[in-house]
Parts: sequence; C-alpha cells; structure tokens
Amino acid sequence: MTQTTATKPLSAFSYVSFDVVGTLIDFESAIIGAIESIASEAGVQLDREEVLSLYGAARRAPEAGLFPDDLGRCYAGIAAKFGLPDTPELRSRVIEAVGEAEPFADSVEALESLAARFRLIAMTNARRWAFEKYEAKLGHPFWASFTTDDTGTEKPDPAFFHKVFAFVEEKGGTTGGILHTAQSQYHDIGVSRQLGMTNAWIERRHGQAGYGGTIAPESFTEPDYHFKSLGELADAVARDAGP
Repeated sequence: MTQTTATKPLSAFSYVSFDVVGTLIDFESAIIGAIESIASEAGVQLDREEVLSLYGAARRAPEAGLFPDDLGRCYAGIAAKFGLPDTPELRSRVIEAVGEAEPFADSVEALESLAARFRLIAMTNARRWAFEKYEAKLGHPFWASFTTDDTGTEKPDPAFFHKVFAFVEEKGGTTGGILHTAQSQYHDIGVSRQLGMTNAWIERRHGQAGYGGTIAPESFTEPDYHFKSLGELADAVARDAGP
C-alpha cells in the first residue's frame, strides 16, 4: 500500500529517474549466487546477510572502485573472511556474474507501463558496459541514461544529479518535473531530498532487517512516496491518472 508525504500527484510529473542496481536489477542475488557457487565448490558454508554486510562495508572503503569492476576487490575480502579460494579467475567470475544480474520480477512490466506515461531516465552507479547489459534485460525503456562513465562521479555526489538536471533543462524540462525513484537511502533518497526533488522509495528489502548489500545511511530520510515494489508504483500512477 502506498504511503506518501507528497503534495504533488504522480500524474503531475513528466520524467521518472531511476536508480538501476538494487531498484530494477537484483544485484544482491547475483552476488550471493556467485559467491555461494564458489563456496559450494570449496565445501564452505556461508551466511547470506554476513556476505552482503561485508560487501557493503567494502564498497564504502576509500579504495573502492567503480561497480561492478570493484567486485573483484570486494570478493577478496569476503574470501579472506570465510576461507574461500581467491584467484584472479574467481574474482573475474564474480564480476561477470554481477554484470549478468537479472531484473526483479516486476521491473520489466512496470517500466513498460511507466514508459507509456513518462520519459524514463536511468541514473546508475554501474559502469556503461554493465548498464548496457541491464538495459537490454529491462527492455530498453529509457529515454536517457547516465552512468559513472558519463558523469565522472557516483551517487550520492550531488554532481551526478546536476548532470541530469542540466540535460533535462537543455531538453526543455524542469527539475521539478522529475520523480526520482530508488531503493537506496544512502545513494539516492537522502540526496534527492536535499536537492529538492520529489522521490519514491522502493523498499526492495521490506520485511528484512538491515540494508543488505547497500551502504547504510547515516540517517533515514522519510520519502515522499513509499512502495514495496516497482509494480506498486506503476499501479499507483495508473490509479492517479484515471481512465
């Protein structure tokens, strides 16, 4: 069920911008699947949430690189913790597995519905090579896309968002016409609020404790709109738009 603090109806927006990895693409399952496969071959038992917690901590380290290339470095730390083998081949195997991560079950249908009403903008901390794989699996729904290779920075850096604002304004739109949609409180919801955007939090981990593989925010930001899936957002848009 929709929870909202927003005063602006969903039908009033012209654009919907999206975080991709974690919101549209199930990267946690890809990480776990790849590392569990290696662990099974090595006869090692893993704790899923501990793996994701170690990954999230590694991604916050000063030496963190760009996603998903940085998964090799992250895997090395996880392997050391659990006593898993660590070779260049295994690091590449994890990177490639996350590069092939699948959409959430509702992503493709919901994006198709939303694309009929809005211009969709991808804003991802993934590199362009990985985003192109994700975009193909999502059905190429985006009007525009921005990756770390394009912006030279990562969310939650406001500079990433300002690149998008400038593009939309060049095309005749306004920042106020964008609804920013994401699951990450740390990378998206907090900073989008600070920048004056209306946002929609897709709580992909509803019913689960903690933040999983996503970096935990210093403080929780109450979103304008709160949904447990992307499908819920698409349904709410359809209801708001009427027949």
